[in-house]
Amino acid sequence: MANRHRGEIQAVLDGKTYRLCLTLGALAELEGAYGDQDMLAIAERFETGQLKACDAIRIIGAGLRGAGYDINDEAVAAMNIDGGAAGYVRTVANLLNATFPADSSGDDTPDEPVGNGPGAADHPPPPSPGNP
Repeated sequence: MANRHRGEIQAVLDGKTYRLCLTLGALAELEGAYGDQDMLAIAERFETGQLKACDAIRIIGAGLRGAGYDINDEAVAAMNIDGGAAGYVRTVANLLNATFPADSSGDDTPDEPVGNGPGAADHPPPPSPGNP
C-alpha cells in the first residue's frame, strides 16, 4: 500500500500493481540523467508540461527503483499502462505531485504567526537598524 505522506504512489503496469517513490537516491539518479540539474529545476521543468516519452520512462523507472524494485529503464519502456500515453503522463504527474506537493501545510508550519494575519499584533516585527 502506498503512503502519500512518504511520497509514494501506486501504479498498475503490465497488469501488476507497483508502488513508486522518488527517494533521495532516485532523485539523485534523475539529477545525473538530466545533466546534474537540481531536483527543483527538474520538477519545475515538468510542471510546465515539457514531458517526453524518455522522461516518463526515466521518472517511472526511478520511482520503481526508489520503491525497491530491480527494474531497468529498458524494462519500464516495454511496460503497458491503462490509458496509453495519457496513463504514463498521469503516473508521472502523480509521482511528482507526491514528491513535491503543492500544499506543504504539514509539520513545517512556523510556530509563530507570519505576516499580518491573526495574532501578528502579538509579535511585532523587530526594530529596524537605526529605528529602535
